[in-house]
Amino acid sequence: MVLKTLVFMPKQKTILVTGGAGFIGSHLCKKLLELGNKVICIDNFFTGSRENIKDFLKNPNFSLIEHDVTEPIFVASLDQIYHLACPASPVHYQLNPIETVRTNVIGTANMLDLAKRAGARILQASTSEVYGNPLEHPQNESYWGNVNPIGIRSCYDEGKRVAETLFLDYHRKGGVDIRVVRIFNTYGPNMHKNDGRVVSNFIVQALKGEPLTIYGSGIHSRSFQYVDDLIEGMVKMMGNENGFIGPVNLGNPGEFTIRELAETVIRLIPESKSKITYRKLPDDDPERRRPDISLAKTKLGWEPKVPLDEGLKKTIEYFRRIV
Repeated sequence: MVLKTLVFMPKQKTILVTGGAGFIGSHLCKKLLELGNKVICIDNFFTGSRENIKDFLKNPNFSLIEHDVTEPIFVASLDQIYHLACPASPVHYQLNPIETVRTNVIGTANMLDLAKRAGARILQASTSEVYGNPLEHPQNESYWGNVNPIGIRSCYDEGKRVAETLFLDYHRKGGVDIRVVRIFNTYGPNMHKNDGRVVSNFIVQALKGEPLTIYGSGIHSRSFQYVDDLIEGMVKMMGNENGFIGPVNLGNPGEFTIRELAETVIRLIPESKSKITYRKLPDDDPERRRPDISLAKTKLGWEPKVPLDEGLKKTIEYFRRIV
């Protein structure tokens, strides 16, 4: 008797990604397509770019809807929703702070309504900014944060905190299947060259031979994770079948001062003649930020793998092509 081996393929999922043409969203769409899913990208192209998703447009499993999440939308037969829509850099979210709040609050409520109607699992791309200028270091998920509710960054910080509140309330009162990740500083290809974030700023300045601008003394610190590590963590979080385990930090616990980052970028672009210059630190800019990722390690079996030098080299090569 001949025994036949049966191969069970995972069911193809239909997955909606809001903000799918953005920096992180485009990498997420790519990963989800590689896993064999049908992907629907929603973006209003305020900060997203068609260039980021041009390679997916011929894929029969990919579709694009140009739409602002502050307006309701109905999509039938959804399995999962990744809610990433929102400007994520200070330059962009402070450009129209009222719209940033609307995106975080009204847009999030609209996506939760959609998840409830469709019976879909939904993931909120929250942020380490919910911790504000932290009084605890490193930050774990039980810390409530230190956020200025009326500062120039509060449209984003408080907006994301309200988004988390909405997720929990829809879960407790409406039974919506939710996941929440708090994303720490992330970098990599597809970043907007003018988004004002420190990694892209330094690389673009160094490639142009301009002074690298440090705001403050340079001793304040950040933890930088490469985008591929983040995407792996998000997919693992969405695939977790143990129900809601609370918000989970996704970040790299390796901590660097901003001056160390600037020096590293200059070292990795040896032809650059750039020097370092200093300017006043903006209001409410956190002095330090480093995630405690114990929960992600324990519950998801996840931790970042890409060292800073390796990730920066890949990011520099991307910016060489577009600058």
